[in-house]
Amino acid sequence: MRRAIRLLARPESGALTAAVVIFVFFLLVAPSFRSAASFLTVLYQSSTIGIVAVGVGLLMIGGEFDLSAGVITTSAGLVNSMFCWYFGVDLWVGAVLSLVFCLAVGFLNGWLVMRTGIPSFLVTLGTFFVLQGANLGVTKLVTGSVSSRDITAIDGFGPLRKIFASSFTVGSATVWITVLWWALFVALAAWTLQRARLGNWIYAVGGAAASARAVGVPVVRTTIGLFMTVSFLGWFVGMHTLYRFNTLQAGNGVGNEFLYIIAAVVGGTLLTGGFGNAFGVAIGAFIFGMTSLGIVYAGWDPNWFRAFLGVMLLLAVLVNAYVKRLSSSPAFPSGAASASPPASPAPDSSTLVPPSSSAVPMAIERER
Repeated sequence: MRRAIRLLARPESGALTAAVVIFVFFLLVAPSFRSAASFLTVLYQSSTIGIVAVGVGLLMIGGEFDLSAGVITTSAGLVNSMFCWYFGVDLWVGAVLSLVFCLAVGFLNGWLVMRTGIPSFLVTLGTFFVLQGANLGVTKLVTGSVSSRDITAIDGFGPLRKIFASSFTVGSATVWITVLWWALFVALAAWTLQRARLGNWIYAVGGAAASARAVGVPVVRTTIGLFMTVSFLGWFVGMHTLYRFNTLQAGNGVGNEFLYIIAAVVGGTLLTGGFGNAFGVAIGAFIFGMTSLGIVYAGWDPNWFRAFLGVMLLLAVLVNAYVKRLSSSPAFPSGAASASPPASPAPDSSTLVPPSSSAVPMAIERER
């Protein structure tokens, strides 16, 4: 009984149950969903959302939002392609310049949030509009249209495509490299949250920033780092999109920020911060991939997918609130696993950590 309650209190418990139900459902109603090729296509679809969703999930655990996460993927690809096409330089140079640009945007977002105290929702909404307008305006100015030029003939295309957009076959099915990169990023994020001091800081900042600051947690540095992580992962997906399709539409990426947030929330991340984990976010992205393609495989009208997203989001919020109450209940078994600090921690380092699967909580080390 105690083990069952501990499992129910995990942030990803509701998402995992939903994923199993949805998977079985589409196996029954969509015969084409049952093939290995279809499953790997679902994984690919999930990875294109899941990579950035990992960073967005970490940021939400830290108590912030980034509404520019969708459009920055397009900005990354456009900076790379247009700079190299216009100046005739190697694509490696453009890729590095694009990375610096994205990290600078992430740094600026985090710095403005910390410096001004303006909610991250508003700061990143402003960044969203700036990037969206710049993507369209600069692309049209440079190329005369709203799409970038084909980059296949520019030096460096082959090696970069192998890194960001290659694929290999398993039997008759195609596996895209983004699936492997997604698994790596999820594993790294999970290790950081559960095993690294930085993970303690992220949960502490999201749960009670003032108390975290009082015991020496570098709140500003942690928050800025989270925004830069989102921008880095957005750059990565932007590189994949560019090197897979060889060109980009300047209006791409708009609206994807909501898909990243939905994946995180469906995966058990609270909108209020301080609760969630990387595996839950990955499951949320997998549910997105299954649903978006499962509806197509079943032969239904794809417009129903948006309706399903809304229902799924509402249910996820309700389930997450229940799981949070369950894990914070005085009746919750000793040593049970959770993923957030106490709701109202005192200014002591031992209370500002996510109770991990170990019975002995990790203490936050002061910044050296």
